[in-house]
Amino acid sequence: MERGSTKLETVTGDITAQSDLDAVVNAANAQLMPGGGVAGAIHRAAGRELIDACRPLAPISPGEAVVTDGFGLPNRWIIHCLGPRYGIDEPSDALLTDCYRNALRLAERHGMRAIGFPALSTGAFGYPFEEAARVAVDAVDDTLETLQSPPELIRFVFFSDADRQAFDAVLNAV
Repeated sequence: MERGSTKLETVTGDITAQSDLDAVVNAANAQLMPGGGVAGAIHRAAGRELIDACRPLAPISPGEAVVTDGFGLPNRWIIHCLGPRYGIDEPSDALLTDCYRNALRLAERHGMRAIGFPALSTGAFGYPFEEAARVAVDAVDDTLETLQSPPELIRFVFFSDADRQAFDAVLNAV
């Protein structure tokens, strides 16, 4: 699917194995340290150097994004976003929108042409999947219109086919 000059695509797979992307987005915790889910997988794949790179950047607030090198990942960069905890960090929709907006602005600033996003805030942070998908699609669409040099590719990487299909339904409805 195309949004202006940017191709949007969805895949089921491992976000740490997206070797054709300049950057992947980490569903980070406030301290930018290893955890479960996406953050744990990215930290394991990137290696111990990532902890040292993250330490001086923490803590971050919901909606904030920071960038580090990719270290052991096949990607040059990692963009770390702290999504909102649903029902706790309010307004959740605005904070989740900020995650996508800030990540894409960092991507533009660093000349990243291809970026991969997980389903931010939908795991342990409890954001209902379809609601989070609507926020993600709207945030990406709105932000792409404001960028001077939008990325050529935005890939949404999902752990399951069911999540990818649910996201595709939202993406195709917009």
